[in-house]
Amino acid sequence: MNRKGILVVVSGFSGVGKGTLMKLLTERYGHYALSISATTRTPREGEVDGREYFFKSRDEFETLIAEDRLIEYAEYCGNYYGTPRDYVEDQMEQGRDVVLEIEIQGALKVKQKYPETLLLFVMPPDAETLASRLRGRGSETEDVIHSRLARAVQEAEGVEQYDYMIINDVLDESVEKLHYLIESQHYKINRNLDFIEQIRSEVRVFAKGE
Repeated sequence: MNRKGILVVVSGFSGVGKGTLMKLLTERYGHYALSISATTRTPREGEVDGREYFFKSRDEFETLIAEDRLIEYAEYCGNYYGTPRDYVEDQMEQGRDVVLEIEIQGALKVKQKYPETLLLFVMPPDAETLASRLRGRGSETEDVIHSRLARAVQEAEGVEQYDYMIINDVLDESVEKLHYLIESQHYKINRNLDFIEQIRSEVRVFAKGE
């Protein structure tokens, strides 16, 4: 049975641990690919084109938009960010499950273009844990932490349209749940109609004794 990769979007509150989950998932299992975004922002020190981002000029990015070569895109603080269609589809053709870590509005745009996309939302076990994780970064002031917590309410708008939630409490367990949910999608009936028909045909031949 030929295995084609599936598209997965992971969203969640700032500070909930999405990045750590993605890192462990790809380290533990070899068939996942984290989507690389295109952006018009200037590379930071140590960043490499094609590794952290695909760095584009504004004209190059707008050409990608005009040619419908982005699955989704948005503009933040004067710079474009988007998910290149060619990279994602190439990875899926190679059998890799492609994981996008984006916010809800972008996720719903992806779902419109790729209806079989699996949408997963990462939740903290409670608000106190979320606040504690933000403080644990050591890089945020209390004012910033409170503003991020206030924004968390907005970040959850539309979460009812997602397929599953993962409560990121015990990290190892959360990684396994994430892998299980993605892996189970490969065995949905509507993803395997060609294989099912192949088996039917083979059984018919055996039934006739040929």
